[in-house]
Amino acid sequence: GATETIVWEYRENIEELVQELSLQGIAICTIEQAEKTLLLQNISELREDKFALIFGNEVNGVKQTIVDRSNYVIEIPQFGTKHSLNISVATGVVVWDYFTKM
Repeated sequence: GATETIVWEYRENIEELVQELSLQGIAICTIEQAEKTLLLQNISELREDKFALIFGNEVNGVKQTIVDRSNYVIEIPQFGTKHSLNISVATGVVVWDYFTKM
């Protein structure tokens, strides 16, 4: 029932959505593991007022074209042998961290 209590929309084309958000001055923050990332614990360094958080799935991640167009690539630090989280877990971790720091 949570989808009944928040405003949301489905978009077929993520590239178009990222373009629209960027033109509106919204910083694109992709949650992904990549070469140059900002660790989640350092997001208080971000200076923009509005963010779009882009999550991928635990197998395929976020499309490289979206990672390349992102203002920030944010990584959730992980230790041990597993290097992926279920999307619901990753979303909860990131949204809570944003909430407490922003």
